Amino acid sequence: MSLFESPLYKDSLKLLEDAGSVMGLDPNILERLKYPKRALQVAVPIRLDDGTVKTFQGYRVQHNMTLGPGKGGIRFHPKVDLSETAALAMLMTFKCALVGLPLGGAKGGICVDPNELSRQELQSLTRRYTTEINMIVGPSIDIPAPDIGTDGQTMAWFMDTYSQLKGYTVPGVVTGKPITIGGSLGRAEATGKGVAYCVNFAAEKLGMKVGKGMTVAIHGFGKVGIPAAQDLRDQGCTIVAVSDVSGAIYSKDGIDVDKAVEWVNQRKFLKDLPGVELISNEDLLALDVDVLIPAAIDGVLTKKNADNVKAKIIAEGANGPLTKDAIDIITAKGSFLIPDILCNAGGVIVSYFEWVQGLQNFFWGLDEINAKLHSILKDAFDNVYECSLEYKVDMKKAAFIRAFRRLERAMRLRGLFPS
Repeated sequence: MSLFESPLYKDSLKLLEDAGSVMGLDPNILERLKYPKRALQVAVPIRLDDGTVKTFQGYRVQHNMTLGPGKGGIRFHPKVDLSETAALAMLMTFKCALVGLPLGGAKGGICVDPNELSRQELQSLTRRYTTEINMIVGPSIDIPAPDIGTDGQTMAWFMDTYSQLKGYTVPGVVTGKPITIGGSLGRAEATGKGVAYCVNFAAEKLGMKVGKGMTVAIHGFGKVGIPAAQDLRDQGCTIVAVSDVSGAIYSKDGIDVDKAVEWVNQRKFLKDLPGVELISNEDLLALDVDVLIPAAIDGVLTKKNADNVKAKIIAEGANGPLTKDAIDIITAKGSFLIPDILCNAGGVIVSYFEWVQGLQNFFWGLDEINAKLHSILKDAFDNVYECSLEYKVDMKKAAFIRAFRRLERAMRLRGLFPS
């Protein structure tokens, strides 16, 4: 597939060019940021439980490593391809730059539906994929993490395989690991917690109160949506709707979040949860709520349905859930958008903490981690908000401008090799 083929890559390029034009980004820097530094496509053959061999397509893309080693998740999903992976790597570059981390942007994945594989097949898939990309990853090169369809167990298999290849334990090759083998407290819920923090920051700017009376709808009830729902629920918000691939559930009086979490942890679909009203994912996106959190996949809000959105705050928990057209429509209507490279940066921030703790072999308490996470996100949010006022642009463009300022300085200082 062509590098520029996916809608997410096309949208990311448009946002890059638009924000670059507004701020007067050096055209040479802009040209370099359009393309990934390195893209690896690999065949991942495994023997299935029935004895047959099946080959999957895997990818690892490193977009820009001016600021430090690559950082980005590994996604197991049927829609993974080279172009989408490259777009997500690009967004990781901008995300790390925006929140001030000494890391570059990378992303990886395998085109597979993990729900169709057994535990043993998933382990074989992970270990073979690790073997195929091991030459371009490492604690000082590129540090993967969990993403859609992967988790701490996946990272444990990845770390063990990489360590077996090197002949010694290398815990720093991945983040998002289980605590027992060098993971960090707070990492599993970090992305969702960061979303909740950003909702609070936005509400403060808008003169809204987070708590009793605030209604929230969450598209995607997984690693991002669940902790965001729990945090906002604990603050008194009413979570009126959540969704998964089976559809969405709704209750005007509020969904029992703990009951819903227990249900999905039993590998059951939300549509079968008793005592709630079943609605479509499209209906959820159009609910009249204070906060909408698209926390599933990219491209759920487009020019076709963006005009139906009524939420006052849209918090992009997923990567690229709003297309560029949708962003223009929603911001023109007066909704406040918290852009993905800011809103969901909690995961990479605490991944950075895990990496640092692992290098030092000195681990921090949960309160310290959450305090540091809050501080970094608050500074980044305030910087983006001030930038939006300075340039008179929406928060999405402002976030890109802030990221480009840092990247431009660093890339100019390092220069171009060979010159």
